[in-house]
Amino acid sequence: MAKPGYGKRSAPDQQPRTPHDFALLPARERYIAGFVDHLPDGAAMSVKQLTRQLPLYGQQAISTSLNALSVAGHLRRVRCPVGTGDETRWAFRTFWSRTARDNAWWTTYLATETAPQATAPAHPPAPTTAAEAPATDATPPPPWTPSEEPPPPGQPEDSPPAAQPPVSAAVPPQRTPPQAREAKPATPTRDSAPTRHTAATELSPAYLTLARLGRADHRLALSAHDCAALEPLATQWLDRGVTTDYLTNALTAGLPTQIDSPAGLLRRRLTDKMPPQLPATNTPPGTDTPAPVPARRILVECTDCGRPGPPQALPDGLCRPCHQAHTTAGDSPPDPTQIAAVKAHMANLRHLLKPV
Repeated sequence: MAKPGYGKRSAPDQQPRTPHDFALLPARERYIAGFVDHLPDGAAMSVKQLTRQLPLYGQQAISTSLNALSVAGHLRRVRCPVGTGDETRWAFRTFWSRTARDNAWWTTYLATETAPQATAPAHPPAPTTAAEAPATDATPPPPWTPSEEPPPPGQPEDSPPAAQPPVSAAVPPQRTPPQAREAKPATPTRDSAPTRHTAATELSPAYLTLARLGRADHRLALSAHDCAALEPLATQWLDRGVTTDYLTNALTAGLPTQIDSPAGLLRRRLTDKMPPQLPATNTPPGTDTPAPVPARRILVECTDCGRPGPPQALPDGLCRPCHQAHTTAGDSPPDPTQIAAVKAHMANLRHLLKPV
């Protein structure tokens, strides 16, 4: 797998896999295309990495095959900016499509592939809160009848009901409040728990980001109490317009070799690296449309030489010189005299390598 933000990206609206995929390609390109198609998103797609995993072909053969797959409309290599401010870096990605696409489709798709949310999200969406739950899930229990009187607090619900005195018709039957009936000693309450988060439906994005740091780096594993204590600082970051990915990168970048107190280190970073508060943009009165967000430019790389450029300037994923070389090499057959000269030269080399 490549580093986070790099590697393979699958294009949308692909047809399902069939045994006849890539049937029109040559044998080598068909073999490499089938291997790449089964790689997961985020897998390394450099020529050297593919050569290590495909010992049947060398780097030159795989590079030539990737050029052919680019011309056939199956892949495009791009570079796009990741992060904001001083932490902006170029990420190199290879967009793959099992279904062959023409240049117009790739140009339109890559032109819209500029927002950070266009790629697959690094974290799953936050769970639905209790306030957003459907009304059907919050229906109260039906009223109790005398025959369904709940057991007293000291008696388990599964035990047979104890003998009850006759209920007078003038006094309505009393029932235990739902809070007392549903309380169990083993379940922590809001007052007894060390953190105010008692259910997954109440976790905020800042809390979830802190809780996932331990999965990204085991040295930053936090307890539930630590996440609740650091949540207000992380919330201030998100309130200032940064994303959860930006917050994760800021907290995990340049870690020391040994971390004795993950909570203390993260508290120091959350305090010292707090992003500045940007002024809110004032929209003109009378306009309901929000201010347009500047698009983040994406550059397509030549599959052969790596020269960057806009999508429309690299048809078939190749720059103009590489495209002309690929087209000329495919249209004109080799000269028979050159073939004979190469064979004679190789025969002479084999003769010189023979032991005396």
